[in-house]
Amino acid sequence: MSDHCHGGGCGCEAPGRLEQEEHGGGWFDHWPLAVCALLTLALVLWEEGFDRTIAPWPRFLLYLAAYALTAGGVVREAWRRAVRFDLFNEFSLMTVATVGAFILGEYAEGVTVMLFYCIGELFQEAALNRARRSIAALVDVRPRLATVVEGGRAAVVPAGEVAIGSRIRVNPGERVPLDGKLLAERAEFNAAALTGESRPVAVSAGDTVLAGMVNGANAVELEVSSRFEDTMLSRILKLVEEAAERKSRLQHFIGRFARVYTPIVTALAAALVILPFFFVAEYEFGDWFYRGLVFLVLSCPCALVISIPLGYFGGIGLASRNGILFKGSNYLDMLTKVDTVVLDKTGTLTKGNFKVIEVDHADHVSREELLAAAVAVERRSNHPVARAIREFAPEADAGIAEVSVTEVPGRGLKGVADGREVLAGSTRFLQEAGIAFPEKLAELPQTVVAVAVGGAYAGAFIIADELKPDAVAAIAALRNLGLRTVILSGDRTPLVRAVGRELGVDEAVGELLPDRKLEEVKKLQLQGRRVAFTGDGINDSPALALAEVGIAMGGLGSDAAIEVADVVIQDDRPSKIAAAIQAGRLTRRIVWENIVLAVAVKVLVLLAGSFGMANLWEAVFADVGVAVLAILNAMRLQQMRLDEVSRR
Repeated sequence: MSDHCHGGGCGCEAPGRLEQEEHGGGWFDHWPLAVCALLTLALVLWEEGFDRTIAPWPRFLLYLAAYALTAGGVVREAWRRAVRFDLFNEFSLMTVATVGAFILGEYAEGVTVMLFYCIGELFQEAALNRARRSIAALVDVRPRLATVVEGGRAAVVPAGEVAIGSRIRVNPGERVPLDGKLLAERAEFNAAALTGESRPVAVSAGDTVLAGMVNGANAVELEVSSRFEDTMLSRILKLVEEAAERKSRLQHFIGRFARVYTPIVTALAAALVILPFFFVAEYEFGDWFYRGLVFLVLSCPCALVISIPLGYFGGIGLASRNGILFKGSNYLDMLTKVDTVVLDKTGTLTKGNFKVIEVDHADHVSREELLAAAVAVERRSNHPVARAIREFAPEADAGIAEVSVTEVPGRGLKGVADGREVLAGSTRFLQEAGIAFPEKLAELPQTVVAVAVGGAYAGAFIIADELKPDAVAAIAALRNLGLRTVILSGDRTPLVRAVGRELGVDEAVGELLPDRKLEEVKKLQLQGRRVAFTGDGINDSPALALAEVGIAMGGLGSDAAIEVADVVIQDDRPSKIAAAIQAGRLTRRIVWENIVLAVAVKVLVLLAGSFGMANLWEAVFADVGVAVLAILNAMRLQQMRLDEVSRR
C-alpha cells in the first residue's frame, strides 16, 4: 500500500489538484498485497480446509511475514502521527486492532483485517484517480503547438509564445490551439471538448473560434484574440481545478465529524473492554478485548470520508464534460435549494444577434441624415444593438469628420457629430431629455433605438432579436422542476412582456437598470425565495453576485459576468440551466444514499459486535464492503451524461 498521507479521520483522501502526480506506478506496485493474500489463503486452507496444524513458532512467523508485507505503511504512518501526539486516526485504529488480534493468538484474523483494509484503500485510491482522470482528460485537448503564418511562411511554435494579433493556420482535423477570429468566409468546427455536443458548429468570417474546437474539412486561418493561458479552454480547466478544492458544507461537516468521531469510538472501544469487569459476573478479559477490537475495526468512517467527496467530484465532472462548469461543489448543493430562477433576456434567452428590420424618420429629416447621425455615434459603442445599426448602414457616416460620444448607462449614447448634438437610445432617454417622439414607439414589441438630432426627434430604428432554439424548452423544463421563472431585463416593458408570454414565464419585468435588477432580486429574497440568477452582460454582474447562485452564459458572456458567477454554461444554451439543477439534485441524492447506507450498516454491526455476535472477519467485511458499495454508488455519476439526467 502506498505510504501517503490521508485526510480526515480515515485512510481516505479527498480529490486533490487535477494535475498532481498520482501515487506509484500502477497496480504492479502493490505486489506485496497479492503475496500477502496468497500466503494467508494458503495458511488458512492448510489449517482449516485440510485440518492440519502448524507448530506455534513457525505458524506465528508465517503469519507475521504476511502481516509485514501489507501492514508496513499503516504501522509507519501510525507511529509517525503518534510521535506528533496524533493518536486518534484510522492508522492507529487498524494497528491496535490487528496487533491486538496477534496478542490473542488470532493471527489469521489480524492479517485478514489489515489485508482487506489495504485492499479497500487501494480501491478507494483507484476510484479517486479515475475521478481525477475524468476531469483532467480536458487537459489533453489543449494543443501545445500552433502554426503561425507570417509573410507567407508558416512556422510551428509553442502555443504559449504566440502573441495576440498573430495569424495562425489550423488544418482539417486539427484542434484549435488559441482563441481567435475566423479569417475565412465560412468554416465548421466540432466543439465537443467545450460543450459536450459533438454536432458541427458553423462559423462565419469575424466570428470567434475557441481553443479546443476541432476544424472541419478545410484549412483555415485565425487572428489570435487571447494568449494561451487566457483562452476559454484554459479558463475552463482552471475553474474545474479550483472547483475540486472548494468543498460543500456537507464535506466540511464530514471532515470535522471524522476528527471528533475517531477519539470517541476509541474511548467507547476501551469502555467496552473495561466496564464489563464491574458488571459482568463471568468476565473474561480476552473475550471483551476481542469485542473491543471488533468495535475498533468497524469504527473507521471510510465510507463517509471518501464517498462523499467522490460523489461531489463526480457531479462536477459530469457537468464539466457537458459544458456546465461549477466553481465549487458547494454550488451543486446550493442549486438543489433554489426555488426561483431569474433570467436576463438578451443573450440568455435570445440570441443577441440584433438586426434592423425597419427605419422610421421624421418628416424634417431625410433617411440619409438619420443614418449618418446614428451610425456616427453608434460606431463608438460595442453594444450588440449598436453593432446592428452599424452593419445596417456601414458607410452612412463617411461624411462626418468630428464625433465625440458619451455613454449614459441604461439609457443610450449622447454625442456631438459635426457640431450637432445627437442622442441615440431608449424612448425614456428622449423623454428625460424633454424631446417629444411618436407615441407608437413606446408600444412596439421590438427593441427601439430612438434618435434625436439638434434637440428634436429625428427617427427610430426598429430592431429584432430571435429567441434561442431551446428557450421555450428551457422554461418548460424549469417549470417541470417546480421552479418559479422570472425575466428581468433592461429592454422596454412591452417587448419583455411579449417575450415572457411567448416563453410562459411566471413574471416578466422590463426597463430595469442594473441597480433596479438588484432591487428585484433582493425583493424576491425578502419573500423567502432562494434565487438563481442567469445573465451574460456586465450589467448583470451585481445581480449574479447577490443571488444564492449566479449562472453566467459563458460563450457570448462578458468576462465580468463569468468572473462573478458560480456556474458557467459554456455553450449559452438556456436548457442547460435545468440540467445543471438536476445534476446537483442527483449528486446530493447519491451523497445522502451513501450517508444513510454507511451509518445504518455501521450502527447495526457495531451493536452486533458489542454483544459478541460479530467477529473480526465479519467486521472487516462490513467495513470494506460498505465503503466499496458507497464508492460504486458515487462512481455512477462518472458514467452518466446530462441528457440521461434530464430524463430522471
